[in-house]
Amino acid sequence: MKEALYFYFTSDLHSHFENWPKIMNDINKKIDKNKKNNEFYMLLDNGDHLDRSHPVTEATLGESNIELLNHSGFNVCTLGNNEGITLPSDKLFHLYDEAQFDVVCANINLKNEDNPSWLKPYDIYQVSSGIKVGIIGLTAPFEAFYNKLGWQTFHPMDTLRELLPEVREQCDVVILLSHLGYSMDEQIAEEFDVDVIIGGHTHHLIKQGQLINNTLLTAVGKHGHYYGEIVLEYNHLEQHICGKEAFAIPVEHEPDEKETNQLLSKLEQKANEKLGQVITNLTQPYPIDWLKETPLMKTFVSTLREWTNSDCAMLNSGVLLHGFEDGPVTKLDVHRSCPHPMNPCTMVLTGKELIETVRMLEQERFIHFELKGLGFRGKKIGKMVYSNLTIDYHEDSKYVETVFVNGEKVNSKQKYTIATADTFSFPWLVPPISSVKEKHYYLPEFLRDLLEECLSTLK
Repeated sequence: MKEALYFYFTSDLHSHFENWPKIMNDINKKIDKNKKNNEFYMLLDNGDHLDRSHPVTEATLGESNIELLNHSGFNVCTLGNNEGITLPSDKLFHLYDEAQFDVVCANINLKNEDNPSWLKPYDIYQVSSGIKVGIIGLTAPFEAFYNKLGWQTFHPMDTLRELLPEVREQCDVVILLSHLGYSMDEQIAEEFDVDVIIGGHTHHLIKQGQLINNTLLTAVGKHGHYYGEIVLEYNHLEQHICGKEAFAIPVEHEPDEKETNQLLSKLEQKANEKLGQVITNLTQPYPIDWLKETPLMKTFVSTLREWTNSDCAMLNSGVLLHGFEDGPVTKLDVHRSCPHPMNPCTMVLTGKELIETVRMLEQERFIHFELKGLGFRGKKIGKMVYSNLTIDYHEDSKYVETVFVNGEKVNSKQKYTIATADTFSFPWLVPPISSVKEKHYYLPEFLRDLLEECLSTLK
C-alpha cells in the first residue's frame, strides 16, 4: 500500500501581506481536496514571515503575523533572522505565546534563563496510518546580534550532527525547516540523511524540487510570490519513501481569500491608529535628496554620532525614503521614511581602513548601487553624509585625497570609532572593513528610533 503526504509551505514573506490572501486562497482549495480524500497534510512556515518594515508588523512587533498564521491554520514554523534579531528580547520571548502552532528551532537558546515554553528543537507528528513525520528547525546563527539580546546560537551543522540520529530513530520521514541559505542546504544534503530541506533566508527560488543524495531541496523565493507544495509517497509494505516531488506555486493571478483580506483590513486599521501618535511638530519642511547632503540628513548623522559617543559618523542619504512637511509628525511618518530593520553600529577602524572606506563610499557606482537585503528596504544607497568627518578631494578629480576627523588629518595608524548603520559593517558590501574585529551593535534600537530623537530637536 502506498500513501501520499502533502506539505504546503511559505518562506521569507517579509510581511508582504498583499500576497498572503492569494497564497491562502490556493492552499485552502488544495486542503479542501485533501480533506475530501482523507489525505494527510500540513502547513509550514520557514521563517522571516514578519518584517518590521511593514506598519502592521511594526505596530504590534510581530503579534499580527502570529494572528495571521493562526487564522490560516499553520501547523509548524521556525524562526528567521527577522523574528530572531529585530525584536526586543522580551518581545521575542513572548512572540509565540498565543501561537496555535508549534515552533521548532534547534540552534538557539536563551543564555541565562529557561527557554520560552513554545521553543522546541523539533517535533514529531503521526499520520493516522502510523507514519511518523519529524520536523526540525534551524536558523541563521547571527551570533553578535543574538548575544546582545541574551540568546546564544550554535552552528547548524554541529546541531544537526547531534540531533538528527535521535530524530531519525523515531521517524519515517524527516523534514528540515532551514532558514540558513542555499549553500548551507547543499552541504546538509551532501552530509546528512534528511528527506526534505525547505530552504530560505537567501531568497532563492527552486521551481521544481532538486535532488541531492536523495534529499529533496525546495524553496519559494521571497515576498510571497510563490508558496511551496511537497508530495511524498510512502510505501507501507517496504516502510520507506518511494517518491518525492516539490513545486513552487506562483500566486500572481490567484484571487484573494475573502476572510484573510478582512482580517488584514482590521490589522491595518489597528496599526494606523497605534502609529498615529504625534512625536513632534515641525515649523518648516525638511526635504531629502539621495544625491546631496541635506539639513535633515546632517542633523540625523550628528544625532547618531552623539548618541554613540563616536569620533565620527556616516549614514547614506538613501536611508530616508522621504522628507517631512511642516506640522505634526507621527510615528507612522517616521516609519514610512525609515522602514529598515537596521541597527546603529560602531566600528573601530585604523586611519588607513577609514580612508579606504571613505574612498569606496564616495565612488559614483557605490552611491547609485541598488542594494537588496542586509536590512535595507530602500532603493539606492545614495550619497554618504558625515558628521565630524570632512574630505579634501584631489584637484581636478573626485578622488578622495585627504580625510579629516575632528578637524585633524587622519593618521593611518591611529584608531577611530565610527558610527554607522549595521548594514555597512558587513565586509562583502564594504571590503575595506573586512579585517575589522571591534564592532558594537546597538540592539534593540533601530535607526528610526534615532530619527525620532533627531526630529524632536528640529524646529
